[in-house]
Amino acid sequence: MRKIAVIFATLAMALLFAGCNRPVRAEGDRLRVVATIFPQFDFVRQIAGDKVELVMLLSPGAESHGFEPTPRDMITIYNADLLIYVGGHGDVWVSPILASLGREDMRAVALVDLVTVVEVAHHHHGHDCDDDYCDHDHHHGHAHHHGHDHHHGHTHHHGHHHHHGHAHHHGHHDHEHHYDEHVWTCPRNAILIARALANVLSELDPANEGFFRANADAFVAELEELDRLFAGIVAGAARRTVVFGDRFPFRYLTDTHGLTYHAAFVGCSAETQASPATIAFLIRTVQDENIPVVFHIEFSNRFIANTIAEATGARLLELHSLHNVSHADFNAGVTYIDLMRRNAEMLREALN
Repeated sequence: MRKIAVIFATLAMALLFAGCNRPVRAEGDRLRVVATIFPQFDFVRQIAGDKVELVMLLSPGAESHGFEPTPRDMITIYNADLLIYVGGHGDVWVSPILASLGREDMRAVALVDLVTVVEVAHHHHGHDCDDDYCDHDHHHGHAHHHGHDHHHGHTHHHGHHHHHGHAHHHGHHDHEHHYDEHVWTCPRNAILIARALANVLSELDPANEGFFRANADAFVAELEELDRLFAGIVAGAARRTVVFGDRFPFRYLTDTHGLTYHAAFVGCSAETQASPATIAFLIRTVQDENIPVVFHIEFSNRFIANTIAEATGARLLELHSLHNVSHADFNAGVTYIDLMRRNAEMLREALN
């Protein structure tokens, strides 16, 4: 796999530059925390404030899919006390790097291990769609629970509990299963993640445990208010269906609130061109159900969403997936709560 080969080449360079002189954290020094993308960066920022030295690996404005760490990123990870990544198919680079770094004392936490995840089906859904990534029916996923985080990321065992009562031990067969990794897009998952991160930070820095837990409590209260906002919007809505002319990273949000979605692609699809059958299906759906809004996600080329909007007269709106934020938003200190409140208002328009 090209990505892994590139990673090991850059890893060799990184370690050459870094040498063996990783600074040991002295008593009273701030924890060094590395977050791969924006959601966990902001969660730690809300919980830990200036008590940690926090870095986001992904540059503001950059595309998160297909991310490959640079030599500078390698050194940043090597010097970290805690790495927080998403996990799953998009983060296949993490485990080999952590194993190779030999950092037995580093804590590594994957977001997918902190919540119940849903398996994404890449198969046809009973209509004219001839595109394997066409994702019109949200009832084909299976929920699994990953109940662990780990140190240095290798030799760990996956024991998932399937909701139909079958035990799945994935281990080295993980590549056969594709889970929706966008676990942060539902406030109820964000609550679980925030609590778990507060626990990890408190274990690593007991002196600041009171600070972390007080901030986590305040953050969770905001997340609970956000969850009530979404629930209220759905409860008072005129419809229960949303249409995405784009990737669909909101599976956990729609499942939680009983919404149906129709989308051009599943959450992390590498596809950029939907089949004519997919686009025709989405246009028909908007027309037949008088759906007022077609969504696209941030940093999208909007091509498919524009096509659907032009054919139907539907309004084009953005639902932000929070993978990353623009330079302007990052510099302005925009938060998860800010973006999700904006999403709630966009959803209100789409459901009424």
